[in-house]
Amino acid sequence: MTTTPDTAPSILIVDDMEENLVALEAVLGSLTQKVVRARSGEEALKAMLREEFAVVLIDVLMPGMNGFETAANIKGLDQTKDVPIILLTGASVDPNYAYRGYTVGAADFLIKPFDPWLLRTKVNVFLELHRKNRQLAAQAEQLKRLLTSDGGRPGGPAAEAPEAPEASHAPQGHATEELGEQSAAATASTEATRLAEVAAQLAQLEFLLRDRAGRESGPEDGGDETNRGEAHGGEPAGDAATDLADRIAQLEEAVGRLLTDRTG
Repeated sequence: MTTTPDTAPSILIVDDMEENLVALEAVLGSLTQKVVRARSGEEALKAMLREEFAVVLIDVLMPGMNGFETAANIKGLDQTKDVPIILLTGASVDPNYAYRGYTVGAADFLIKPFDPWLLRTKVNVFLELHRKNRQLAAQAEQLKRLLTSDGGRPGGPAAEAPEAPEASHAPQGHATEELGEQSAAATASTEATRLAEVAAQLAQLEFLLRDRAGRESGPEDGGDETNRGEAHGGEPAGDAATDLADRIAQLEEAVGRLLTDRTG
């Protein structure tokens, strides 16, 4: 799914009990994102196909399509498979529920009653990760346009002018050639500046992701299983941020080589 960069994604809460939805809205009310309700798994799937969500909170025990089935269906759709899911359930539940939740692709599992501050913190982590992913996608698209744009490159198709016949008007042909060289040099300088800006943005994003990964895997986690939210497929959230940072570092190297070629 795609949204414009200035459109803030929403938070989806799924529960068949009105009082639980009201409580979740109260807990998440201090966050800037809009909170959208769904009263069943079917309603949640319809909502996710209509708009983009940064994170989904699903109650496990619901009539009809329960929380596990809803999560599995979300992960089974290409349009929604990357949306992180937090499963919520009561205290008197099967001890294997947490394992089952991670198996269907949930990123985290919380038992009621939970600490409101803890829930807001976990949701905010996924909101920030979503923002960083959108920034990375936008910068990657900008880099792709630069790499595939040959029109203004020195030696590219636009810089190659047809040879003037060796006849009269030689001074005019010489002036035209000089203007073409100046235009190509100006274009190369502009593109070099843009590449340098992209490299700086990538370096900043890499720093933020590595800092996030360090804080997620640091000793302050205390080994709490609920704080080690796993990405889809079993990969810890800290490792996912580190992998993104490594990919950004590779993009930085590619931009650096391209910048060297342009300015060399």
